[in-house]
Amino acid sequence: MIPEIGQFALSIALCLALLQGVMPLAGAQLGRSDWMAVAQPAARGQFLFVVIAFGCLTYAFIVHDFTVLYVWQNSNTALPLHYRISAVWGGHEGSLLLWALVLTAWTFAVTLFSRSLPAEFRARVIAVMGLVSIGMLLFMLATSNPFERVFPAPAEGRDLNPLLQDPGLVVHPPMLYMGYVGMSVAFAFAIAALLGGHLDAAWARWSRPWVTAAWVFLTIGIMLGSWWAYHELGWGGWWFWDPVENASFMPWLVGTALIHSLAVTEKRGAFKNWTVLLAILAFSLSLLGTFLVRSGVLVSVHAFANDPARGIYILMFLTVVVGGSLLLYAWRAPRVGSGGTFEPISRETALLVNNILLVVAAATILLGTLYPLFLDALGLGKISVGPPYFAAVFVPLMLPLVFLIGVGPLARWKQARIGELAYRLRFVLIAAIALGMLVPLTVAGMNTILVAVGITLGAWATISAIVNLAAYVQRAHRPWPRALAGIPRGIYGMTCAHLGIGVFIVGVTLTSAFEVERELRMAPGDATELAGFAFQFHGVRQVEGPNYMARQGRFEVTREGEAVATLRPEKRIYRVQTSPMTDAAIDSSFFRDLYVALGEPLDRGAWGVRLYYKPFVQWLWLGPLMMALGGLLAASDRRYRVTARQHAGLRGDAASVPTSTAPSPGGA
Repeated sequence: MIPEIGQFALSIALCLALLQGVMPLAGAQLGRSDWMAVAQPAARGQFLFVVIAFGCLTYAFIVHDFTVLYVWQNSNTALPLHYRISAVWGGHEGSLLLWALVLTAWTFAVTLFSRSLPAEFRARVIAVMGLVSIGMLLFMLATSNPFERVFPAPAEGRDLNPLLQDPGLVVHPPMLYMGYVGMSVAFAFAIAALLGGHLDAAWARWSRPWVTAAWVFLTIGIMLGSWWAYHELGWGGWWFWDPVENASFMPWLVGTALIHSLAVTEKRGAFKNWTVLLAILAFSLSLLGTFLVRSGVLVSVHAFANDPARGIYILMFLTVVVGGSLLLYAWRAPRVGSGGTFEPISRETALLVNNILLVVAAATILLGTLYPLFLDALGLGKISVGPPYFAAVFVPLMLPLVFLIGVGPLARWKQARIGELAYRLRFVLIAAIALGMLVPLTVAGMNTILVAVGITLGAWATISAIVNLAAYVQRAHRPWPRALAGIPRGIYGMTCAHLGIGVFIVGVTLTSAFEVERELRMAPGDATELAGFAFQFHGVRQVEGPNYMARQGRFEVTREGEAVATLRPEKRIYRVQTSPMTDAAIDSSFFRDLYVALGEPLDRGAWGVRLYYKPFVQWLWLGPLMMALGGLLAASDRRYRVTARQHAGLRGDAASVPTSTAPSPGGA
């Protein structure tokens, strides 16, 4: 009975999505306010019924309803409760239902927090999101029904993929989807503005908090995915340039460019066409990621290996969405004015170069991800594009980008002077170079040119962010406590995000340069030394989990005779799928990780063992957390919460946007 309710709820949700997507658009075009008024109740009703469907599938997992094919494929009576709940999105069909749930949740949020927008514009935004929802719900019901039944009911389920039985699965996919799908709001705002023919500062200001919120979720999602891979896969790596990792990273890069471009459009009325194109590209890349993960064209630990025929629907949907939006852009964009002018040395120029570098970086990743697929599809052979390619093309693009992180916020709008910028940044440059020379010597007693460059860039981003904040305090001409209290959250958000970038760069540099790895044979009683730490192996013992058996090793770690940690890595065999899985043991601190993973059993009780010393590896996730916090601060800036009356200029010309140098929300 419960699965039938879920199936019925999805069908009703599709009907409401049709209503939400068609009537408000027609009403906005014909001036029918009663048709436009349908948007909000239809969107809220659709959200309610998708929640009901999601709840029904979750209930089926909790009670082990193996008459539901998807539950039988991804669960087991021995599976712990928290993994039964997260198994709802652990496979293809359930992940699509999560996609639909997140989309309707974003739409519901738009109906709640966009009441101050003009009715016509709001109706178009909600309608565009309804059209996207139609496509995903049709895909789910036609090819990927999560409530498909199987009779007679199997006595036992096939269990969840052992790789996914990890705490990371509980939080990583929802966060990633909140970011992925959240880009649909930026897309809807852009399409609504194109349909209405009004691209100005008001539109940009309305869009910015939504784009920033989606970017925050995507940042956290990517960070959690990296953390999950580091802990779960047993390789000691944190980023592999895996195609599915790239699929989430590309919209993040374009979304970052979009955030900065919106700042210029809001503040100066410039980049309007470019900003709309970025909004379209960000969501298009999110849909492309959905296609890559669910089409079966990729081989990845992150991908869902399914019938490639399902990918045809997503490819068609992607073609319609991207093609239609680009056609609308080509039709409307020439009618939009160029906006405010600016000189080659200005904040606008710095942000424009920032945008170009980010988009080119995304394009290089897209090429490296799709090129092997095209060759394979054309029968020209199979190749693998790995880290050497991405390091060769991506890293050089990031060097000038990090330099602009320090220059851009201190440059004036419209026109800046090189001499003034050089004067304000001279001490930043000197301090960054000094730290680039000294920090590696302090940490590892050695230095190289690449390490010095990396630390210098990280220090440059960090110190320049602090200098920029100090400049705001100085301009306030008040005691510094009052000046700090008066600085908008957007400025604090920008500062925190740029500090996070600096922390991340330092972490990447030191971890990559000074990590120590050793693979060796160890028998019980053997000891070895790594980076000043002594590891003694005390053998293995059998342990039993809820749905697996494991052999658990014990390693005592000491330094200069003092106990540091006891690490217990495991080699697990899951009862149903009988897949051997490595569960690494990690002792983490702010400045280093000690990482131990069991390999394969050898002769006479000995084991293959992998030991890692990873300095500053936690900074790889601290940096993105600081970026996300910065985005959260920027999105919560009270200057975004304005009424429609304050933006009556929505139908005016963007050329009337003032060009003062006062900071805008977000501080870009």
